[in-house]
Amino acid sequence: MTLFIVHHHLRPGGIRRVIELAAPHLVREAPRPITRVVLATGQRADQKWHDHFIQQLPGVPVEVFIEPSFNYLSEQRCSPRHITTQIRRGLEKLLAHANSGNCLVWAHNLGVGRNLLLSRELAFACAAREIPLVAHHHDWWFDNRWARWREMHRFGFRSLAGAAQAVFPPIRKTLHIAINRADADVLTRHFGNRALWLPNLAEPAPLPPAARVRAAHRWLRNRLAHDGAPIWLLPCRTLRRKNIAEALLLTRWLRPEAWLVVTGAASSADEAPYFNTLERAARKHHWRLRLGVLAGDESRKPTVPELLAASEAVLLTSIQEGFGLPYLEAAAAHRPLIARRLHNIAPDLDRFGFRFPQTYDEILIAPELFNWPAERDRQQKNFRAWRATMPAFARARISQPPLFAARHPCAVPFSRLTLSAQLEVLARPIRETWAACLPLNPFLETWRQRAAAGKLRVTPWPRAAKSWLAGEAYARRFFAALVPLPMPSQVRRGTPCAPAEVQSDFIAAKLDAQNLYPLLWNMNA
Repeated sequence: MTLFIVHHHLRPGGIRRVIELAAPHLVREAPRPITRVVLATGQRADQKWHDHFIQQLPGVPVEVFIEPSFNYLSEQRCSPRHITTQIRRGLEKLLAHANSGNCLVWAHNLGVGRNLLLSRELAFACAAREIPLVAHHHDWWFDNRWARWREMHRFGFRSLAGAAQAVFPPIRKTLHIAINRADADVLTRHFGNRALWLPNLAEPAPLPPAARVRAAHRWLRNRLAHDGAPIWLLPCRTLRRKNIAEALLLTRWLRPEAWLVVTGAASSADEAPYFNTLERAARKHHWRLRLGVLAGDESRKPTVPELLAASEAVLLTSIQEGFGLPYLEAAAAHRPLIARRLHNIAPDLDRFGFRFPQTYDEILIAPELFNWPAERDRQQKNFRAWRATMPAFARARISQPPLFAARHPCAVPFSRLTLSAQLEVLARPIRETWAACLPLNPFLETWRQRAAAGKLRVTPWPRAAKSWLAGEAYARRFFAALVPLPMPSQVRRGTPCAPAEVQSDFIAAKLDAQNLYPLLWNMNA
């Protein structure tokens, strides 16, 4: 059997990491031998990652199929008709000898909306050949990514129903996978046994050799031009939803001498303004912040596990995650973690048995630390512009942002500020912001004392996690869910179906007030 792995690109990030970790277990645990693996993508990975991936699959040929039209639509300059033609030709070539008896397509993030033409055409191609399609959803386009709507409209998806049919195709032999229980519950209500909650796999691996950790220390010291300063690591790409300014604020408050190091750069042109604004502010104010240390050619750089081992602490300040792999990476690396609790994944982590001693809900900011009237006006303007990008159905369901209800200046969560206001807070002297905000966040004093004494607490890896997150358990759940899939029925383009109802349920949940963040309303920093 051939395993086709489809993704828009193979840039560093969580999805590539899941592919890298999961593929060997899927090959080993498959009920029928997988004798060939094909990575089908719009952009090839760097050679170091590719070589490593092949090493994890001894005896199994690995091919890389590059078709640029599979990449993000925002990075392509051709007409929708031309891109569609290229996608169809690419899929015909990719699946030339494929059928229901000899292959499986494992497709990642079709629901993020970066290329709904690929989502739609891949579903049709699999249906025509009666090939099982596993649609593995890590993120959703309707989850604070409404900037995608205009792009999708431009590429021919002129209604929410049309977008829904591309994300949730009316094809019976399709398995929809969600990586958190909250999303999986929505899918299961509509798709029954054609939906699966499959948490990302993670296992504590042996720590990197001491020599490699020392080499990572030296590399960081040279990169940052420092001598012995502690490193606090944010293992992620430089994206707005990672809320990186909050990680910097916590680092400066709790460990003023430390450097905050972010592993990845911006992964798309949309995120470049955020990256550039943070970088300019760091240079201007001489903040100990370094973004994207692993960007570019990775062949002569430390790996993420080596950087984790070389760091004093790990942070995760995201306002939006599908799974939150850094929670588990910190525990696996025996590093202390300081992290936000995210309402959609905290229950999952509890179920796995993890207990994180340094997590918080919000960091409250005293209103005198930023220009309240200007921030209120900025948020209202950005919210109106963001809301205007939505179709009428979504506009009617959006909740009122929390700050709008406040008649007078009051404490505001740092995560609910625009980037402009966040940078205003960071630009003030640390002693001033600490004194003003400590009464609002008294737990930080304990964490500061622990950090100064080198006693931040580490989360042990719980025994219960193995049954949820181990590679063998992951592969068994994956293949067990494929067994009850019904035989495919012929699908006709434009067939009325339930996908619009699935998407409507998701939209209602994602537009709740607790999920609204000003950072995500305006892509131009």
